[in-house]
Amino acid sequence: MKTKQQILKSYAINLAASVLIYAVLLYAMSSGSITRYLRGILMTIFINIILAASLNLTTGFLGQIALGHAGFMSIGAYSAALFVKYIESTGVVLLADGSPTPQGQLFFVLSLLLGGCLAAVFGLLVGIPALRLKGDYLAIITLGFGEIIRSLIENLSFTGGAQGLKKIPRLATLDTVYMIMALCVVVMFTLVRSRHGLAITAIREDDIASEASGIHNTYYKVLAFTVAAFFAGIAGGIYAQYLGVLGAANFNFNKSIDILVMVVLGGMGSLTGSIVAAIGLTALPELLRFIPNFSDYRMLIYSIVLIIVMIFKPSGLLGRYEFSLTRVLEGLSGRGRKGGAGK
Repeated sequence: MKTKQQILKSYAINLAASVLIYAVLLYAMSSGSITRYLRGILMTIFINIILAASLNLTTGFLGQIALGHAGFMSIGAYSAALFVKYIESTGVVLLADGSPTPQGQLFFVLSLLLGGCLAAVFGLLVGIPALRLKGDYLAIITLGFGEIIRSLIENLSFTGGAQGLKKIPRLATLDTVYMIMALCVVVMFTLVRSRHGLAITAIREDDIASEASGIHNTYYKVLAFTVAAFFAGIAGGIYAQYLGVLGAANFNFNKSIDILVMVVLGGMGSLTGSIVAAIGLTALPELLRFIPNFSDYRMLIYSIVLIIVMIFKPSGLLGRYEFSLTRVLEGLSGRGRKGGAGK
């Protein structure tokens, strides 16, 4: 059991590392080192980290397969987009050069909260009946939910219908999205390490034993599912205000599978595994573009890599292990002391 001093030390180290990465990001942006292409990759990585980590709450920590995560993402995306399009009429969102004003940044955050809350409401409505059932029913219900949402988007006039929603104010900046992504990961990590997270994990390990020990299984199942939907809605809001245009095809079944692949590859039950997988699976196809004779086959190589990892590491890259920067630094300092003692 960690002491209070050890916990505070761990928080301080992780905070320092996050601030350092943020400082490097700001310097790269100010010096012009980050091109538009690289900015797109980084933005996609940040969005995918939120999506993969949030789905891991349901699939990894709760142990319930969900196949409609893109549906919650779409609710957050369209809610946030419609909100900022309405606010744009006031003229306080964007400057003449297209960059967001300080008020625009505030409305950007508010739009994400709105999208996340609406996605959470739908997650609650879907989760209450679905999570009372056992087996693979949740996967079937969430799959149907995702397809229903996609069909509604294509047939509603205020979402742009089949033509999509266009001229969305592009308020998502790289530095702001990084801070939001880091905050989302911290909140999810704190949840899974709390007593509520331990209760959710206990349900995954043994549904019957957890209920017999006094855990309200249905409550914690719905809680995990709703929180996962909330963060998917936030990721959708960022996605909408980065692209500036939305279409129902962006949130089809394949998108849900892409997110699930990140969770499985990183390790079901490891948030740091989801982060590593989101970075790797987003960057790998782009890196293969620049290798001679490989660019035409990059998606084939991408698929082969996934198959190899699943054959030799079926539990995922990290399994249920969480990478700890504190343990790494303690290990390095321990080696340094041993080396010094030897001299």
